[in-house]
Amino acid sequence: MASKDAQNQRSRGLPGFLPGAPDPDHNFQVSLPNPGNQVWQPAIPPPGSLPPGLEYLSQLDLIIIHQQVELLGMILGTETSNKYEIKNSLGQRIYFAVEESVCFNRTFCSTLRSCTLRITDNSGREVITVNRPLRCNSCWCPWYLQELEIQAPPGTIVGYVAQKWDPFLPKFTIQNANKEDILKIVGPCAPCGCFGDVDFEVKTINEKLTIGKISKYWSGFVNDVFTNADNFGIHVPADLDVTVKAAMIGACFLFDFMFFEHSLAGL
Repeated sequence: MASKDAQNQRSRGLPGFLPGAPDPDHNFQVSLPNPGNQVWQPAIPPPGSLPPGLEYLSQLDLIIIHQQVELLGMILGTETSNKYEIKNSLGQRIYFAVEESVCFNRTFCSTLRSCTLRITDNSGREVITVNRPLRCNSCWCPWYLQELEIQAPPGTIVGYVAQKWDPFLPKFTIQNANKEDILKIVGPCAPCGCFGDVDFEVKTINEKLTIGKISKYWSGFVNDVFTNADNFGIHVPADLDVTVKAAMIGACFLFDFMFFEHSLAGL
């Protein structure tokens, strides 16, 4: 009888684990963050149906993105290439992102600059590539608006983040590889985030249902004025498609450039 009850419990699954996921008693280990050293999330065996490297996202309902402080840019008042740590809810780093851009573009195009962000896992393997072309960023111009291309793995397009024109609110859509709209992201009327968190709501296409949010966390007056280091949190359903989660990571980068990127050079 006890054996039958145990079998039924395994078939139902345990809270916090997706159907079909490995039995946590045998295959899942949690490593607590170590303040003295950088903590990486332990490797997860890649399911065959997922793009290589995106298995780390398969069970996450919170993704934290922390921009590294660029001391050189802070001291000299210049714009340097952005770098981001991407972590899970335990503070374990799952990816590291580095911007590739031309110094001329960073200086003269500033936050509108074209760039490529390369996201690598703990082994240094590039798993996601985010391409941002030079585009317009004005509520008065409904053409040639912001767009990102998401590749996972590099060379295979899995989605896009596209800005939609709206005279009052910042609006974006998450699209699949065929540029078909999947989800919509709606930001606040004033997304500057001077004295508090800023939430971009993730909604269904008809905007009737909110399924998650992308938040820019307020880091305090001193950090906001004297550095360009930002912190974001992506709150989504754990069973959301990993390619959509990858696109939302790209959306965080886009929001950082569009609304929150500043340094002493811009004061």
